[in-house]
Amino acid sequence: MMFPVILICVGLLVFFFLRHLLNMQQARQKLPAGPVPLPIIGNLGMVGFQLHHETLLKMATTYGDIYTLWLGHTPVIVLNGFKAVKEVLIDHSEDFADRPIPQFMDDILEKAHGILFSSGYEWKQQRRLTLMMFRNLGLGKSILEDRIRQEAGSLVQAFMQEKGKPVDPYSPILLSVNNVISPMLLGRRYSEDDDAFHRLIKGSKATEAFTGSLWLQVYEAFPRLMKFLQPVMNKSLEAFIHIHDIRSLVKEEVECHKRSGSPEAPRDFIDSYLAELKKQSTKEMSKEGSISGFTEANMVEAIAELFIAGSDTPTIALCWALLYMVVYPEIQERVQEELDTVLGSSHIIRYEDRKILPFTSAVLHETMRCSSINSLGVIHMCSRDTTLQGLPITKGTIVFPNLFSVHYDPEEWETPRKFNPGHFLDKDGNFINRQAFLAFSAGVRVCLGEKLARNILFLLFTSLLRAFRFQMPEGVKEISCEPILGFVLQPHPFKICAIPR
Repeated sequence: MMFPVILICVGLLVFFFLRHLLNMQQARQKLPAGPVPLPIIGNLGMVGFQLHHETLLKMATTYGDIYTLWLGHTPVIVLNGFKAVKEVLIDHSEDFADRPIPQFMDDILEKAHGILFSSGYEWKQQRRLTLMMFRNLGLGKSILEDRIRQEAGSLVQAFMQEKGKPVDPYSPILLSVNNVISPMLLGRRYSEDDDAFHRLIKGSKATEAFTGSLWLQVYEAFPRLMKFLQPVMNKSLEAFIHIHDIRSLVKEEVECHKRSGSPEAPRDFIDSYLAELKKQSTKEMSKEGSISGFTEANMVEAIAELFIAGSDTPTIALCWALLYMVVYPEIQERVQEELDTVLGSSHIIRYEDRKILPFTSAVLHETMRCSSINSLGVIHMCSRDTTLQGLPITKGTIVFPNLFSVHYDPEEWETPRKFNPGHFLDKDGNFINRQAFLAFSAGVRVCLGEKLARNILFLLFTSLLRAFRFQMPEGVKEISCEPILGFVLQPHPFKICAIPR
């Protein structure tokens, strides 16, 4: 009696397996060519269940600059090189403006999309409101620049207190950057001993680590299994604990603002968003018939996103910049010579000064190109039926631009694998913008914190280079310029000496 039951079960398994293969094969015919996917896991085995910029770039030598990679049952079009990425991010930006919502986000983040993973009208409204709030809170005005200069002064003092002893620059830089971002978002500064500050940092690092880990790919490939395991993971995985904690801290701040805030005179992002929520409370639907996305859950997620991106990018970029200055002391000397000659020691550094400091500006741009911190950018999705290099692409298709491949494209950069500020200078030493510089992405989904990040990086870097000569600790002959592999590329921990000039 058992034999027929087993036979039926095996037959059903074979049927579903063959149907899955047939569906996958039919889908492949409508997509750019790529490696043959396996059932269930797709091509995840080929990439070690992790998406690394170098792996995706190497695969382009076999499959071309545009190919399809299957992440489990989901096909993703991978783009390599400036021409392919430019077509999506710049030339046809509106066609690829949507974002797929990661499964883990729906499962563990209360179905809040924030700004990063919202699409359509909801995204446009969230972005418009965020940019307006940033302007109202001082972005592009002297008040914010004064705050950054204040934090730059605190950072110089922190290095000065070390008296030339070896120091890991990450923590003092992070505190200074955080104390530019936090007052804008949460209305408060933090001290190095503040428990809330450490909770924010742990949550930021946990999110960063998870998005570049094996767990994310497994979560997306096997969503039903991972949803079943979610209660266990939330309690046992440290990353999940800290991811929840950063949002709990933001919720605590929101509750404090509800009790003490003044929507008529907003002090920070939370006050501004609460005021908008109050305004929107009578509007159930937008004029386009879709929810505008102004909810408290979205506010919490937006703040968490802005804090993580706003703290991490300038901090990691400045750590890379100092590392390159130590590895290339002759470039450090040229920066300092330009600062001394053009500005002098008593000049109050302003962001506008970048226009008269071409070599310094070139060094900072080359830092971001060479380190390519956000190596894979953020995944995109077709918002409507379109074409890509003549191939028809259906609405809802996921597209992955490899920004690292743009920054290392030999057709765009003279020495892509070498740190070379000359990439951003003309023959007369004038600074030149390069279209293939995509550190903040491009098009309609360009990073909305780009201007703030550029301000922070320039003012902190020039303040430090004017105050100190950075060098390797005694006995250390080499510091690695290889990044820690992950979604965000950051240097391995290192120590340097800040010698007062």
